[in-house]
Amino acid sequence: MATPDLDRLAERVKAHRIELYPSRLAAAQAAGISKDTWQRVEDGKPVQDAKYAKIDKALGWAVGSCAAIAEGRGPVLADSSPEVPGMTAPATLSADELRRAAFEAARAKLPDAPIGAIDEFSDELVEILRRVGSVADGT
Repeated sequence: MATPDLDRLAERVKAHRIELYPSRLAAAQAAGISKDTWQRVEDGKPVQDAKYAKIDKALGWAVGSCAAIAEGRGPVLADSSPEVPGMTAPATLSADELRRAAFEAARAKLPDAPIGAIDEFSDELVEILRRVGSVADGT
């Protein structure tokens, strides 16, 4: 098992916390942990697994998302809807698969757009989704 990338986790937690909460204290209170514990996570220092689970919930992520981020994957959004028998989670696309799908969709809907512009759009979409954690870093 690879060493967790706590700096990567710190960046993602901080970025998402800033989107959702007016302060680190507000986020920590929502999670039911101390501000110092939240600060440790944002500083890239380890905390107890139970604390990560509380952070997951406060950020609207499924439990285990902090660990997934530290392993190079993205968070999973918490799903408040009940499970439907026979339904499976959507497949995860690699950055290359996502770029290719975005390119093909843009070409189909914007046939007169220059190829270079579609390439730029596809690259930007992948980068945005990477920043919000929907696409793993790398290709």
